[in-house]
Amino acid sequence: MKTSEAATLNRTDAANRADIEELKDRIYAYQRGKEDEDRFKHYRLTRGVYGQRQVGVHMFRTKIPFGHITPDQLIALADISEKYTNGRLHITTRQNVQMHYVKLNDTPAIWEELVAAGMTAREACGNTVRNLTASPLAGVDPDELFDVSPYVYATFDYFLRNPICQEMGRKIKPAFSSSDKDSAFTYFHDFGFIPRIKDGQRGFKVVVGGGLGAVSMVAHTAFEFLPADQIIPFQEAALRVFDRYGEREKRMKARMKFLIKDLGFDRFMELVHEEWPAIAHKEYAIDESLTPKLGSIPGDDFPPIAPAHPALYEEWLQTNVLEQKQGGYRAVAIRIPLGNLEAEQARLLAEVIRTHASDDIRLSVQQGMILRYVPPSALPHLFNALYALDLGLPGYDTTADITACPGTDTCALGVTNSTGLAQVLEALVRDEYPELVTEDDIRIKISGCMNACGQHMAANIGFHGSSIRVGDKIAPAMQVVVGGGIAPDGRGFIAEKVIKVPTRRVPDVVRILFEDYRLQAGEGEYYNDYAVRRGKRYFYGLLKPLGDTSEISDEEFYDWGQDEDYKQEIGVGECAGVSLDVIGAILNDSSNKLIAADRSLEGGAYADAGYHAYSAMVTAAKALLLAEDQKCNTHIGILNDFGTYFGEQFPEVSPFAATVLHIKRNEPTEDFVADYLAQARAFVSKAIATRERQLGKTVVSEYYKA
Repeated sequence: MKTSEAATLNRTDAANRADIEELKDRIYAYQRGKEDEDRFKHYRLTRGVYGQRQVGVHMFRTKIPFGHITPDQLIALADISEKYTNGRLHITTRQNVQMHYVKLNDTPAIWEELVAAGMTAREACGNTVRNLTASPLAGVDPDELFDVSPYVYATFDYFLRNPICQEMGRKIKPAFSSSDKDSAFTYFHDFGFIPRIKDGQRGFKVVVGGGLGAVSMVAHTAFEFLPADQIIPFQEAALRVFDRYGEREKRMKARMKFLIKDLGFDRFMELVHEEWPAIAHKEYAIDESLTPKLGSIPGDDFPPIAPAHPALYEEWLQTNVLEQKQGGYRAVAIRIPLGNLEAEQARLLAEVIRTHASDDIRLSVQQGMILRYVPPSALPHLFNALYALDLGLPGYDTTADITACPGTDTCALGVTNSTGLAQVLEALVRDEYPELVTEDDIRIKISGCMNACGQHMAANIGFHGSSIRVGDKIAPAMQVVVGGGIAPDGRGFIAEKVIKVPTRRVPDVVRILFEDYRLQAGEGEYYNDYAVRRGKRYFYGLLKPLGDTSEISDEEFYDWGQDEDYKQEIGVGECAGVSLDVIGAILNDSSNKLIAADRSLEGGAYADAGYHAYSAMVTAAKALLLAEDQKCNTHIGILNDFGTYFGEQFPEVSPFAATVLHIKRNEPTEDFVADYLAQARAFVSKAIATRERQLGKTVVSEYYKA
């Protein structure tokens, strides 16, 4: 092992150990009343621990960049789920794994076992850079210009624990597609990257500011070509702008897409370029050898064998098997209904993979898996083994492969049961439209609420949970959307909302839409082109009778999987983290940021030290402004307002905004950062003293040293 590699591993091990010990300490403090509940909630989210619908248990989310796992890691996850949860792994549309019904006191042990298996949960939730997704075929895709895997991993590694993205106003989601077909859906991500080669140099088309949810937006093109060594600097600069200018109070407006809309794209890009002097690396070369290890690849010498179910096998070959760009091998997709794997099923699957494929497994945005380097003679053997595990279903990423979030099964925000509906619709496709099992003209996605974890706005036909009042009763409902997703030529579409219907009528919605497309679309006309041609009003008229609740049966007051009247029980979601507006606690945060700045400065991480110092000043200013009942929606607002209310009391940092923003006009050299940190330390100390004089008591304690 190279010395630099060993040093990196040691730093990573130390960081992992620190994360685990800190989690133990914070749980201990919280359970003994030494830490405010909202503060602890904010903390545990960045460690992958998310509140669940059921009281007293949590969802635990891993962070798996580009969905890459190995058979050993799959077994480790299965063992963890069996030991600490309900024994089920849930693969999400973010290419990671969630476990449910986790006790808070078990989370440090889960962390320890994850780390031992080479995985993490750091920044899996919260207001951070979330899991980085990528085309599941990256590295074997016949259409790709080059493998994006090392670029995804380098980006993940660079921003993990990075101070600029620990306490943003909202989450950031990046994605890397392997080709212009945009199978990673970059067009609805905060950052999206598609490979390009210009004059022999590798780079990317870069898009920013896309998003789904209640207000969906298509990303803007920032660069048609950005050299590969610029993608991390660009993201860092953009994150600094988002952190400073992004909304922090109004949760629904706190995404990158709204910031760009409010500022205007050109102004946003100007601000990004203004940050360039302050970032640590003006260029960041990426080691292209950072690709997953393949392990032992089986030889193409499996003996002939008959498939266990010949008809299904032929469909499976058609829909689940693709020839890799490496001639002589196949990539094989595994359909995992609703993304759910039982622990023993996962362990057996890991052994099947070891026998028939490489160790490089990719979780997919379709909640399935992609195996790589399967030799052709192994295909019937692999199918038979998968069939025995109830995983031999054909129809991967076709109309029959329906995406759904957990909905009201476990999510506090869930309004309706998306998983039950998905099962009903999959049965409908197989039983009534078997030809669609091998067709991908229409894809169906379901979310239990408007927040789009099931990516319904990127579906040709999508649904999100809602409700309808009928007299004095509430019926579960679904909002119908049409026309979203990726066209075969790579065009990205955001779906149009059409009508709300009782959930029990959704199968009829699907039948009507299928038949309409079959009878009315032109020869070879892509569904979304047909939807655009027809328009929203046409589909509203088509489905209007199903939205009429003047006559409604008793059964329609039951959600799928329920045998009693629907009860609308919407909890408080934690997708955006929480607000932390206790004055003394916020000033204490400022002190802790100074401690972090000192540590970074001592370690030679000058840009990190500078950003910690910047955050300390903004946070202290926020505390004093909140004490005066002033709004603190954005960092830039805090910087501008502080001078208005406290300028005379703090002449040494006047004008305040210009003083603090020296950071973006200077290179992060040791001398500059040391001086900047000294100024920050003096300011925070005076801010604390100011608050203590107001109250006549000490406001900063020592228990919270995050």
